[in-house]
Amino acid sequence: MNLQEYSGYDAVGLAELVRKKQVPASELNKLAYDAGNNINPKLNAIVEFYDDRIEESKLESSKDSFFQGVPFLAKDLALMDFGKKVEAGSRLSEGMIAPFDSELMSRYKRAGLNNIGRTACPEFGFSCATESVLRGITSNPWNLEKSPGGSSGGAAAVVASGVVPVAHASDAGGSIRCPASCCGLFGLKPSRGRISLSPAGDGFNGLANEHVISRSVRDSAAILDFTQGYLAGDPYSAAPPTNLYIDECAKDPQSLTIGFTKEPNELYSIDSEVELCVDDAAKLCEHLGHVVVEDSPSWDESSAIRCNLDLWAANCVATTNMLSSVNGRHVNEETVEKITLASYEYGSGLLSSVFVDALGTANQISRQVVPFFERYDILLTPTLLRSGIEHGQYSMQEYSGSVQGWFEKMGEIGNFLSIFNMTGLPAMSVPLFVSKSGLPIGIQFVAGYGREDLLFQLAGQLERESPWAHRKPKNHISY
Repeated sequence: MNLQEYSGYDAVGLAELVRKKQVPASELNKLAYDAGNNINPKLNAIVEFYDDRIEESKLESSKDSFFQGVPFLAKDLALMDFGKKVEAGSRLSEGMIAPFDSELMSRYKRAGLNNIGRTACPEFGFSCATESVLRGITSNPWNLEKSPGGSSGGAAAVVASGVVPVAHASDAGGSIRCPASCCGLFGLKPSRGRISLSPAGDGFNGLANEHVISRSVRDSAAILDFTQGYLAGDPYSAAPPTNLYIDECAKDPQSLTIGFTKEPNELYSIDSEVELCVDDAAKLCEHLGHVVVEDSPSWDESSAIRCNLDLWAANCVATTNMLSSVNGRHVNEETVEKITLASYEYGSGLLSSVFVDALGTANQISRQVVPFFERYDILLTPTLLRSGIEHGQYSMQEYSGSVQGWFEKMGEIGNFLSIFNMTGLPAMSVPLFVSKSGLPIGIQFVAGYGREDLLFQLAGQLERESPWAHRKPKNHISY
């Protein structure tokens, strides 16, 4: 198998080749390893490859599993892979070794995915661009002068360039959906509690979730089938699905009632080209037999920003203090970036009553937004307010404003993202369009709590009607 053939398959397709003994898993992993080493000097998306996981002898435990040893890469943030480094893009945790497998990593391994390395992220995932003092700038395969988005930008870059068909990602404020949109990929953030974050209780008081970024809808669906599910001790629980998600994405949904909006909060504006894409997406859904109405939930954006700020800052203090203790390093300008340090200092002075108020605000905003999904099956929005993120535009080290200003700045492009972390609703970015300048434009679809089944049905229908698998960026392993 050559790289062009390899990159033409998704993970489910590669697993089928291995199952039929048409290609050994070790060959797939060697192809991913070689491709990554060849293209990474351009992208700076791969932090590290695990050489010890490429050989056939290391893949014995995957032979009877669904994914049959298919190569996979994990975001270098919170996911633990026993004995491997986990550095979260920060000098504070540089060299830190995972003492165990996270529950999610164990589930990936049981499903047969072979984690062969780590992908880049901004420090602690706190940016919509992937660049850090520790690892430098990660580039978008579609245009090396642009960012692949963040914070799962390394994951998106390796999938878009063809190194692996699917990669782990996480999302506390849009970090799956933003890079999926930037890189022309499918990215779904599951419902809160759909995936266990054990041994952690939760991530950022319920804001964070984990899943993957993929080229095909069915890869995302199949992996969620193997990784979803409550674990004793989890603080949240989403009801188990009635059917397999991989089956859901193969069937058309019944006629859905879809509300759509292209109007961001009054603090922000939308690019005219993205606005037209939202209109086109609404027309496409109407063509597919869905009832489409211009309508959307409303919320107080200023309160949401303040809530996110207080929750992030409090968690920043807890995280950095823990890493400081574990790694024997002080939290200062030599170990963390400017916006992290500013958040740490703000959070250190945060009253406990303010933190509790932030939790209350998140609840109030959720109760404003969630009733929308009693009237509509789906909400359609732009994923991002414009296509393309410039290098340095969201540098955590170069930014000199306030911590609140940082949140407001990220809203300039991601106004429709973090609200669905706050509410815990499932949301996906679907790569339906490409801008005149050649950059992908994703469209976001949101469903009621626990309704990933509807999202996968709709995503599969959109993929069949308006496929994107043939689109390849300028920097791709097949060239």
